Amino acid sequence: MTYKGKVTNGVVVLEDPKALPEGTVVAVEPMGAAEDNGESLPAMLLRHAGKGKDLPSDLARNHDHYLHGRPRTTNDN
Repeated sequence: MTYKGKVTNGVVVLEDPKALPEGTVVAVEPMGAAEDNGESLPAMLLRHAGKGKDLPSDLARNHDHYLHGRPRTTNDN
C-alpha cells in the first residue's frame, strides 16, 4: 500500500496522520524534487559539465586513487 505525504521541516508528514501506527518503520521514495522544475536528470547533470578546474588528466581512470587512496591504474589495456 502507498501513503502520500510531504516533507515539512525535515520530517515526512503523511496526508492522513492516522494511516500508520506510531513507530511504524517505513521506506521513503521521493516522487520528484521540488527544485527540479520538471527538468530531466541528464539536463540537471549537464549544467555541471565542464565546471571542474585544475583536475588531474587521469581522474576518470583513477578516481578511486584520488578519492580512496587505492593504487593507480595504468594505461595498459
